[in-house]
Formats: sequence, C-alpha cells, structure tokens
Amino acid sequence: MRAKLSSSLGTDVFPVKKRVLVAGGAGFLGSHLCERLVKHQHEVLCVDNYVTGSLRNIDSLLGRPAFEAMRHDVTFPLYVEVDEIFNLACPGSPVHYCRDPIQTTKTTVIGTMNMLGLAKRLRARMVQASTCDVHDDSQLAEQVHDRALSGIYRNPSACYQNGNRCAETLCFDYSRQHGVSVRIARIFDAYGPRMHPNNRHLVSNFIMRALNNEPLTIIGSGFQTRSLCYVEDVVEGLIRLMQQDDVDEPLTFASPVVLPVVELARLIISLTGSRSRIEFRTTIQERSRRCPDAELAREALGWSPKIQLEEGLSRTISHHDAWMSRFGEARTKRGVAA
Repeated sequence: MRAKLSSSLGTDVFPVKKRVLVAGGAGFLGSHLCERLVKHQHEVLCVDNYVTGSLRNIDSLLGRPAFEAMRHDVTFPLYVEVDEIFNLACPGSPVHYCRDPIQTTKTTVIGTMNMLGLAKRLRARMVQASTCDVHDDSQLAEQVHDRALSGIYRNPSACYQNGNRCAETLCFDYSRQHGVSVRIARIFDAYGPRMHPNNRHLVSNFIMRALNNEPLTIIGSGFQTRSLCYVEDVVEGLIRLMQQDDVDEPLTFASPVVLPVVELARLIISLTGSRSRIEFRTTIQERSRRCPDAELAREALGWSPKIQLEEGLSRTISHHDAWMSRFGEARTKRGVAA
C-alpha cells in the first residue's frame, strides 16, 4: 500500500503543544530535532545514555523550562508520560556500532521494543528512525550459495543492518497486533554540524583529512555514489512524518542529488582550500551505488530537501574546523591563521 496523499503541511505551525520524547536526543540527529521541537513550544524529554551522544550537543537547551534531559539506556523499560515518541536511539556510524555489536543489536531490537511498548501503553504516536542499510545489496540477490548468504550475518555492520531490519519488523507487528500508530523513516546519508569528526562517516572523514592537508583515501574506483541529505532537511521530514495521518509504509528521506565519491572529495578539498590529494585503494568488491527514491515522501508529506550541498558542506566544515580549534588542532597546517 502507498501512503495516502496529504494536504499541504506547514511544520512552522504547531496547533497543539505536546510533550515529546526523543530517544537518542543527545546524538547528532536527535539534538537538532530537540532544538526544533523546543523552538516550536513543545516540551521535550531527551533520553540518552551518552555512549555516542554528548551533552555538548544539547548544551544550548539545558536549563530551558521546556527541555528535560534524562540519562537512560533504552534497552531497559522507561516509564514516563508523553504524547509522541521519536526513537533515534541507535549508533549511526561504523566506529560506534562495530565497537560493541552486541549492544548495537540490543539497542536497535530491545530498545525499539521498549519504545513501542511505551507507545502502546500511552496510545502515543511513534516515529522510528531507520537506515538505508536495511536495503539488500543489489548484487546479493544473484548469489544463493551459503558463503555469500553468510555475509549477511558475518560482516561487521550486520549488527546495524539486521538490527534495524528487526526493528522495522517490530514496528509493523506492533501496528498490526496492538494498533500502535508508528511510522518508519529510512534516512540516507544524513550529515551536518555535530557529526562527530572521528566517526568514519565519509563526509567527516574527508573534511577532517582535508583540514589537515592529509590524503583523502577512496576505497575503489571513486565512481560509487552517495546521496547526502543535510540534517535540517531530515529533521523537517521527521516532524512532517509525525504529523501526518495514514502513513502505512516506510518513507525514504534522501537528497535527489547523487554524487560520485570522487566528486565529493574534490568539492571538499575546494571548499576547505586544502592541499590534500586524492588516493585510491583497490578492493575486490565495493558498495557501488546509492540511488534512493524519496518520491513517496514527496507525495505523502510534500517534503523535499532545501539545503544545497555546497551550503551544507560549508556549515559542516565550519563546525569541524571549530572542533579542531577547541581541541588544540593547529589550523596552520594548511597555512591559515588560527
């Protein structure tokens, strides 16, 4: 089934003040969502165990009457009273989810079950943040021998991919069995300020290396593609999804601009004024192309990204540059006065 078309949605107008739970609210994406909700007069309960999130991300909100921060691990039940739930509680970068794959699986599966249980008890609407990685590799469908299929479970990112697949399954099951109002947002390559500079995300990695005049390493040909969506656009999509009725399948939030990795590297070198060079490393198999289809989100929510890539990258570069300065990294490496 396709999501039913909506009338135009204006997310700058919230007719009813609500108490909103943001699980993972001190993370990269969650902190931006908390800011947006507080800005529009909602009461926000930010829940985070601070394993990957940071108090620095929500520093501007601490002490605000409409904002409350709670240290809590979603793998344990939570008993609070809220009207809406955004579940963003999952490590989102390889450096984090590969460090503790068992905890990653527990967070995505048990944590989601606990949030769904809370939504069931409160009759609250819930938005589940999922990932583009739930999609199968296009080449995998042609491989049926056991060794190829075992890769689904053996590769280091399996905890993240399969955990999110199970989380989506739980969302559908709670909807069918218990009538929980839940929506799923599949997010493609979100980026922007407050990404941890050392999380191995492609954008962060390239920016940090460019700021230090270090080589930008590309695994493969460089023609593999990415679809980068700025964090403000993703937050807009999540809020619209929460507001919309009659959405009964996952919606993809992604930029229609698909860029080869080598072009992204060149653009970041240009925007930073770096002297970095691009180095290629061969690989037997590379994750080739990400070509997301966000048409359903445009139809159902009237959503489309607004922040152009160069503007979004420039804002992210400024954040990473400030982070380097704060932690004593010398900008003079690239001939720029501190």
